[in-house]
Amino acid sequence: MSRQVVNTNHYRMKISIPKSAFLLVICLFASQLATAQKGKVAFWLTNTDKSVLFRQQPALTLQKATASEATVIHIDAKKKFQEIDGFGFTLTGGSAGHLLGMSKAARTALLKELFSTAGNGIGMAYLRVSIGASDLNEKVFSYDDIPQGQTDPDLQHFDLGPDRKDVIPVLKEILAINPELKILGSPWSPPVWMKDNGDTRGGSLKPEWYDAYAKYLVRYVQDMKKEGIRIDAITVQNEPLHPGNNPSLLMVAKDQAVFVKNHLGPAFEKAGTGTKIIVYDHNADKPEYPISILDDPEAKKYVNGSAFHLYGGTIDALSKVHDAHPDRALYFTEQWMGAPGKFERDFPDHIKKLTIGATRNWARTVLEWNLTSNPQNRPFTDRGGCDRCLGGVTVNGDKVTRNAAYYVVAHASRFVRPGSVRIESGALIGTNADEKLPNVAFATPDGKKVLIVLNDSDAEKKFSIRDGGKAMSVSLKAGSVGTFVW
Repeated sequence: MSRQVVNTNHYRMKISIPKSAFLLVICLFASQLATAQKGKVAFWLTNTDKSVLFRQQPALTLQKATASEATVIHIDAKKKFQEIDGFGFTLTGGSAGHLLGMSKAARTALLKELFSTAGNGIGMAYLRVSIGASDLNEKVFSYDDIPQGQTDPDLQHFDLGPDRKDVIPVLKEILAINPELKILGSPWSPPVWMKDNGDTRGGSLKPEWYDAYAKYLVRYVQDMKKEGIRIDAITVQNEPLHPGNNPSLLMVAKDQAVFVKNHLGPAFEKAGTGTKIIVYDHNADKPEYPISILDDPEAKKYVNGSAFHLYGGTIDALSKVHDAHPDRALYFTEQWMGAPGKFERDFPDHIKKLTIGATRNWARTVLEWNLTSNPQNRPFTDRGGCDRCLGGVTVNGDKVTRNAAYYVVAHASRFVRPGSVRIESGALIGTNADEKLPNVAFATPDGKKVLIVLNDSDAEKKFSIRDGGKAMSVSLKAGSVGTFVW
């Protein structure tokens, strides 16, 4: 028994080291670990054949750059452009209804996935909602619907109405997950008693009701605030040059300028809403529309920026507006995908034109249209509602199918957090550029860099990403998208 006794004090003395030396060892280890981590690059991938759908790949390593690199995407964090507000969708009344049709547990799980940055969340930071009905509501409504022939200039009948049953409850659940979420409101139509055709579809706002409509929009912001929902910004009118939708309104540029400078702007200022006013909110084929409003200094002083869709024109039109008025913001606020969808076409197309294209042309947001759909693509309004609008996710009871737009948003929203700034990314002098590798880069508030790259070709491509004196080699299949974070 005595042979098995160990003198522990003796052994402690043999291995003891001074406390200062021990701390030095720990510090050196921590420093080496930090250095090793700095060289590691997280890599998230989606392939258009769906073999990989937004999945993290083995980490890459930044190593000393060599002169033999051919195709290079060069990162220059010293060249900074616009700040980013966030990526997301529109929460329509129909989308909210689909979510409320789920069990509480399934809905909570899905909303956490969509809006949280923890766990498997994709961290969407921006939502657009309709002020009144959009064409993806079951029925058309405004917040001041009264019998035909009557008017309500004092808005005594104003009420958020149907939104209290779907959009507002869902927004409250989302805000509980992400209290920093920014919300943009867009009207499809004023109340019909304010319009010259007395119809929810088309027509124009009567000049005698400009003041009343400005008050209507103020009331919307104020009443949503009472519900605990802050409206960060509104656009003056969704698609003001498309009066064929239901609901809709024709509002030409000169009328929008008058409405903003003489009615809406002063009303928002007097009420102290703190809500931004954004003009246009339509296709990239008419950059002269927002430019003409911003050219009017009395209107411009109330305008934060301009919003765009891409059902017409090309995305570089946003830069034309920026060049004309670089002191005003730009937003990309809507683009649909048509059901049943074609992943191998839709996913890379939206990454190229929106995630990369819109942000490289100064957009602070990139929003896809319609957060959820059901298998029948309902609801939608009659006389012009969208019957083929595919949601970011399709909800069928508690079953969730993630569609192409979900992955488009995820590749940016999880990593490019609000407050990130777009930085230079492109070809380094002396290396080869490749137009088939569109890309965009950002510096995040926590000191990371994010690069999103699309292989816009029909064959696998190998290239290098260079940051300063270090580089890493990458390969992407045709149509694939990689997000790189370091």
